[in-house]
Amino acid sequence: MTVLVPTLVSSVLLLFGTGLHPLPWLTWLAPLPVLRLAPRVGARVACCAAGLAWLLGQSRMWPYFLGALDMPLPAAVAVILGQALVFALLTCAYRRLLVNGRPLAAAAAVPAGWVALEYVVSLALPHGAWLSLAYTQADVLPVLQTASLTGPWGITFLVMGLPAALAAATTPQVQGRDRGGRGRIGGGRVLVVAAVVMALSLGYGTWRLSQPHPVATARVALLDTDRPDDTADLATTAGRRLLDRYVMRIRALPRSTSTVVLPEKTFAADERTLPVLTGPLRRLAVEHRQDIVVGLVLDRAGTSSNAALGFRAQGGEPVLYLKHHLIPGAEEELRPGGGLTFVSPGHGLIICKDLDFPALVRDYRGHGAAVLLAPAWDFTEDGRLHSRMAVARGVENGLAVARTARAGRLTVSDPYGRVLAEQVTGHDDFTTVTAALPAPAGATVYDRFGDWFAWLCMLLLAAVTIGRRRFPRAGGQVTRNDDPRANEAVVTGETRYSLSPRRGGGGRRWASGMRARGQNP
Repeated sequence: MTVLVPTLVSSVLLLFGTGLHPLPWLTWLAPLPVLRLAPRVGARVACCAAGLAWLLGQSRMWPYFLGALDMPLPAAVAVILGQALVFALLTCAYRRLLVNGRPLAAAAAVPAGWVALEYVVSLALPHGAWLSLAYTQADVLPVLQTASLTGPWGITFLVMGLPAALAAATTPQVQGRDRGGRGRIGGGRVLVVAAVVMALSLGYGTWRLSQPHPVATARVALLDTDRPDDTADLATTAGRRLLDRYVMRIRALPRSTSTVVLPEKTFAADERTLPVLTGPLRRLAVEHRQDIVVGLVLDRAGTSSNAALGFRAQGGEPVLYLKHHLIPGAEEELRPGGGLTFVSPGHGLIICKDLDFPALVRDYRGHGAAVLLAPAWDFTEDGRLHSRMAVARGVENGLAVARTARAGRLTVSDPYGRVLAEQVTGHDDFTTVTAALPAPAGATVYDRFGDWFAWLCMLLLAAVTIGRRRFPRAGGQVTRNDDPRANEAVVTGETRYSLSPRRGGGGRRWASGMRARGQNP
């Protein structure tokens, strides 16, 4: 029961604190039970408990990976088992550092290691920062502001670091007493550092949210109908009828609307049928003085792309953006694009999954974007999570994001992560959201310096895991034992003596050390 109860508690907290619909406050507690358990059991037991807790905690993701995403079974296994393995290894590293008398290093190793995992995965896999724990806090605005300094990596560090610090500070192994029998050694220092980090983060978030930010008078409208629930080919009667419906809906919008965004892959067109789309929308954009953005599958010279066309209020040829990051498996027949596209000064075009990649959004900000207009298409059940990933990208770079998702949500957010307007899609009739577009925010630290915090975490992880072990300064001897009873130690000044009943003589070493000080054991 000593092992099973913490394992099951952590798994339940992970089950509801992560995933598609996380409860933010549970995420902060999830690692705590297994980390508290780790120094009380052997290394192998601690490793297995942590790995099992993660596997059970991610059990609700299997239907999403294999069903909605149609992810191959080996890929889904690699994602979930890989995370479980890393969590288990970090727990073992935490345990080793803790029993060696390094509670602060132990508390830092867990969040630094998890940030390193998320960052490497974001670079190595075709999903970007999609798996980050940072999105669990997307609705906790004071915490979310940390992203403007560190990107998503700083939020992950806080979420994993606080439970690691609490576990290290409350472990008996770091609660020894000094020579006079006074006070706790180690645990208090860990708590102070954790409290300072959290206070600085929350203080900065509160301050940033309190800054005055003027709202522009321009308004954006997001339109969607999920019927038909597939891409409408403009060569067919159904496709042209859907275009007519969208044109009528746009005409009915208030004239104060300056920008209209339709969903991803709304239409399918080739070089022959493309004028069927461009003619009416170009005339409508000029007539109503509105920028209009529409997503489509565009076939040119036998090559298909996931595209967004932007029709400018002042007329002229529409601008074209091709989706950079295609969904593995679902979009293998499409050609990825490159480069940045602006429909008007400060208004950049981006498509759905491209918002999962912080570097691309940062590139837009570096080229003068103040707003990102994003046609999108979700998988219904992940609509909330994917919308909050877009919100986080806006906070990282000081951008407003207007995202129109089929089978998801229509969301307009400001540079501080505040959702200004939102509606769930999936209805037969049109779903419409309108909101005032926020004025541009100032440049952020993350926009200027990129993933500096992720690199810092990797350096920190290397320092605490392969750094030189601290030996006693007064020539004392430190004994270690993987038996949990061997870890109950007395910290006396410069020397840490084991009370282990194993390895023949732990008690004798303790007694001899006390006699050397002229004390009666």
